[in-house]
Amino acid sequence: MNNLFGGIYKGKTVLITGHTGFKGSWLTYWLDQMGANVIGYSLEAPTQPNHIELLNLDMTSIIGDIRDLEKLNETFQTYQPDIVFHLAAQPLVRLSYENPIETYETNVIGTLKVFEACRANGVKAIVNITSDKAYENKEWIWGYRENDPMGGYDPYSSSKGCADILANSYRSSYFNPAEYKKSHNTLLASCRAGNVIGGGDWAKDRLMTDIMLSVSQGKKVSIRNPYATRPWQHVLEPLSGYLAIGQKLLEEKVEFGEAWNFGPSDEGSITVEEVVHHVKKHWDKIDYEINRDPNQLHEANLLKLDCSKAHIRLKWKDVWESATTFEKTVGWYKAFYEENKKILTSQDLENYVADAKRKNIEWAQ
Repeated sequence: MNNLFGGIYKGKTVLITGHTGFKGSWLTYWLDQMGANVIGYSLEAPTQPNHIELLNLDMTSIIGDIRDLEKLNETFQTYQPDIVFHLAAQPLVRLSYENPIETYETNVIGTLKVFEACRANGVKAIVNITSDKAYENKEWIWGYRENDPMGGYDPYSSSKGCADILANSYRSSYFNPAEYKKSHNTLLASCRAGNVIGGGDWAKDRLMTDIMLSVSQGKKVSIRNPYATRPWQHVLEPLSGYLAIGQKLLEEKVEFGEAWNFGPSDEGSITVEEVVHHVKKHWDKIDYEINRDPNQLHEANLLKLDCSKAHIRLKWKDVWESATTFEKTVGWYKAFYEENKKILTSQDLENYVADAKRKNIEWAQ
């Protein structure tokens, strides 16, 4: 593992905000396996059970709020991270309707304070994680490109659009590539990814989590938006993109300090109901019903990304097709619920890296 991404992470101090969340916990594990000194900064794990506790890593875990600038600065001053992966967020669409103030405070003002802590403490590289929902979604059939306008219908989506606009402003105002190594020493990139699935996610109102919790309790899962189409990908796919961007920034390659999309190929964009049929192949206990609630809150029906830029300039591409993604995801939960809380995270990561090597993907060589 130490040689992945050019061996850049071995011995580096890496600060991850949101390490107790789903993507954050997988990223923390991967960096730990590559020999990084990982510092996590996050609220308490949002669910029980939760992936980060199950991993039982020997790491520095700081419980704090990204809106607390004093604590952020204290953490940055103490550990002097080389690179920051900013994932901490209020990540749920439906919860954003219930708590819009907290959503904007966390996703926009929290991001602002993380950037300020980075600026005050001379962080070399920032990988800012937003969302595919940051785009102004016109529900067209084409994938969104990095230069398409930001927007958002619901509070969550628009808060992520705001966070991306904020990142662009900081890149122009304080971390301008033209002034790199002159007035500052920081490179900032933003990454947007589609729907991610994989083992270890117990967040409320997420399709795969709802399915796995329901089957573990012997219940039918209630499907809200059966015809909504999403770009489904395993959690390791965008993480490999984030890490590849982080590598380029640490190598002081100024041209990578931009916005990047990471999503699956077109065959990964399928409807919610098709997802349920796929996962049933791997766990026959799964059953579902369609919930046609006329008062349902608005959620996008069609959203996909154009990842040509990452394919061409970063030489990044997805490793697992959708069939493998569903198989690995269901297999993780099935082992957890039917084999006395067995954890397949290490096995999944090893298989993913091995498959990336076989496909001659650049970061795995």
